[in-house]
Amino acid sequence: QVQLVESGGGLVQPGGSLRLSCVASGSIFSILAMNWYRQAAGKERELVATITSGGSARVVDSVKGRFTISTDNAKNTVYLQMNSLKPEDTAVYYCNVEEVMAPAGGYWGQGTQVTVSS
Repeated sequence: QVQLVESGGGLVQPGGSLRLSCVASGSIFSILAMNWYRQAAGKERELVATITSGGSARVVDSVKGRFTISTDNAKNTVYLQMNSLKPEDTAVYYCNVEEVMAPAGGYWGQGTQVTVSS
C-alpha cells in the first residue's frame, strides 16, 4: 500500500502563488507517473499536470505558462508550482501516483483546498 500526503494549499489573492507538495510513502516498487488533478465545486475532477518517471512533463492548456510540475525522485515527492493564480483555479487539488503494483487508477491523496479570492 502507498500513502500520499499533500500540503501547501490555502487562500491566496488573484495573481499570487502557491506550491503544492505530495509525498509518497509505503510499499513503493516503481512509480510510473505522478499527477495532479483538481475538482472545483460542482464540476468533474480534471487532470492538471503529469510527469513520468523519465521526467516528461506536461500541463493542460488552461494552466500552461502558470503551473509547473516537478519531482524529487529521491524523496518520492511531486510538486505543483502555481503562479499567477486566478479565481477559476479554485478547487480541491489531488495528488495521484501511478505505480506498477497500484490498483486501476493509481493511488490518491486526500486533497488540499486551493482558494483564489480577493
